[in-house]
Amino acid sequence: MTMEMKDSGSVVLTAYHPHSPARIPGMEQSFVQDIPPSHSPTSRKSLPRCRRINRMLSNESAPPPAFSRSNSQASMDSTSMEDFWCEVESIKESSEDGSEEATVLEFKPADEGELEAEWLQDVGLSTLISGAEEEDGQALLSTLTRTQAAAVQKRYNTYTQTLRKKNKHTVRDVRDIFGTSDSSPTFEAVPVSPVPSNGIQLPGQKPVWKSVSSNSCLDCGLDKSSPSVTEELSYEVSFSESITVLPKAQEWPKTQRFKKEDPALPKFIVRKSRFGLTEVGDLSPEDMKKIRYLSLIELTAFYDALGVELKRNRAERVRGRENGLFGVPLTILLENDQKKVPGIKVPLIFQKLLLKLEETGLETEGILRVPGSASRVKNLHQELEAKFYEDTFDWDQVRNNDAAGLLKMFIRELPSPLFTVEYLPAFITLVEKISKIKLQLQALHLLIMLLPEANRDTAKAFLQFLKKVVANEGKNKMNLWNVSMIVAPNLFIYKGKRANQQEMQAAATTAHIVRLLIRYQDILWTVPSFLISQVRKMNEAAMNNSKRQLMFDKGVRKLLRRKTMERERPERPEGAVTFPPYLQCDIPEGVIRVYAPLHSKVSMAIQLNSQTKAKDILARFHCENSRSSSQNMRGQIQSLHEIGGNIGQHCLDPDAYMLDVYRANPQAEWVIKPKAS
Repeated sequence: MTMEMKDSGSVVLTAYHPHSPARIPGMEQSFVQDIPPSHSPTSRKSLPRCRRINRMLSNESAPPPAFSRSNSQASMDSTSMEDFWCEVESIKESSEDGSEEATVLEFKPADEGELEAEWLQDVGLSTLISGAEEEDGQALLSTLTRTQAAAVQKRYNTYTQTLRKKNKHTVRDVRDIFGTSDSSPTFEAVPVSPVPSNGIQLPGQKPVWKSVSSNSCLDCGLDKSSPSVTEELSYEVSFSESITVLPKAQEWPKTQRFKKEDPALPKFIVRKSRFGLTEVGDLSPEDMKKIRYLSLIELTAFYDALGVELKRNRAERVRGRENGLFGVPLTILLENDQKKVPGIKVPLIFQKLLLKLEETGLETEGILRVPGSASRVKNLHQELEAKFYEDTFDWDQVRNNDAAGLLKMFIRELPSPLFTVEYLPAFITLVEKISKIKLQLQALHLLIMLLPEANRDTAKAFLQFLKKVVANEGKNKMNLWNVSMIVAPNLFIYKGKRANQQEMQAAATTAHIVRLLIRYQDILWTVPSFLISQVRKMNEAAMNNSKRQLMFDKGVRKLLRRKTMERERPERPEGAVTFPPYLQCDIPEGVIRVYAPLHSKVSMAIQLNSQTKAKDILARFHCENSRSSSQNMRGQIQSLHEIGGNIGQHCLDPDAYMLDVYRANPQAEWVIKPKAS
């Protein structure tokens, strides 16, 4: 895989993503000399290249290069880099021998102001460009924090100044949007009070914290006997608002080495508030779309607060294949798979490859690192394309190393990288320009929230598999750093054609990103509660705008007057229908009616108190229906859902305190049903 970079005036990146049947390259790691030649037909070709690269990076030929880094750009010893470079050479060989077809991603330089215009559109504020009074844009603006508003204001200022220079058309003054007398954003730090995840400050109530279970704090790749630093993470206040002191450039550490045996990664403890934690799949697609808008605004504000430029690529859309398995865009692949398995979120072929490796390959020594046979993998690739959807492919014939090679091939051949072309520079920047692991993790968290749904779900499945690989380190000899080094060049665009200092830096950077993704994945797929708070406020603002609009509708007002007159009639007409109590709206304060369509007892009124949790309500329904559970419900995990009001749909954490959630959204309906997989 190669990439060519020109000056800032014209940048062309050439990334090779294969679409035709390809072979898995020869040797991908350093201990290939321990493998008999009969098991590795291409070792004679690949091994010398790896050795030449290692000599370039070792002390045998020259002292290690001195890097000029602002903070955490890594310096690496040659042995820890060996796996990375052998993997890179293997990928390059697959491209050079013509077995993989190159897809060219051409990045065109943006005209002045275009980046800001695209940014405003991507955060859901196209109304600022069009000048239209759109309700969604107004609702979004009304929920922004101080730093988020400053980030929007800064981009809008740049956009309007550019338009004035070009004399295109009259643009709205920023003061009309934000209601300020000075259009210049201010960045001085101010104290921030925590805001509950419901978006409403409850009077006289202090937040109650509870530790997340230990399985949310991963121990991947750590030496259990080595002490590790423990830090607490809070989702109640936006990350950008939490930065009260802007770090000076000279305060960044000059050297930070990433070692392949690194026990110093901190353990982060996430505290549950009374509203519990929310995973990505717990919210409706409509609300997750708003989460993406807010995440980009927050990420921009976060980088602004740190004095770091948020860079994004502008790539032309690349059309991949519209059918088949490899080289097909994730969205198209899922559309095809959903015709066979409705509701599926991860491509079937990717799931099957992961399942094959989890069942038989987790204890295989050197899994992911030791390559399979190039000829076998090529034949398997062709056979899968022909037989997979016919369910005639024989998975028993697939060896573990060949399956690992097919898995990496699938990721490399995606027409657009798994972590998207647009945000690849932001992933690199979070390591190269941000020194503290906690800040890196916060930036990474927001980037994960930004991913399209198909990319995010596929990445989650992949990282869960990698976590299992690392958990079997004692047998497969693959620790966290080994796995990160092998996976990194398959996930991130590899720059350059030879091993120079910049490439060595990028190698360590991308491997460190993968290490963070694996180590902290349980945290990264949890939606920060301050974003949920803002989504609630957006929905409330949109509802209020709709109500105000309805009040001016003459037809509605006339209907309301007629209904009012009917309600004022003293006598009830004979034969009028009386609704049963459970369908009436007059429910006492602190009482909710919970519906369970799949249970024999479909509804129940629940009196809430300060200690009632979602799991208590589930247990009560289970007890009431244990003897007469419907056949459809057996074997399914039931969850309590909050639906409507100021949220689209929200699958509640079993530990959520229901009285707090009820007070946050008194207009919601409460339904017990299976959690979306």
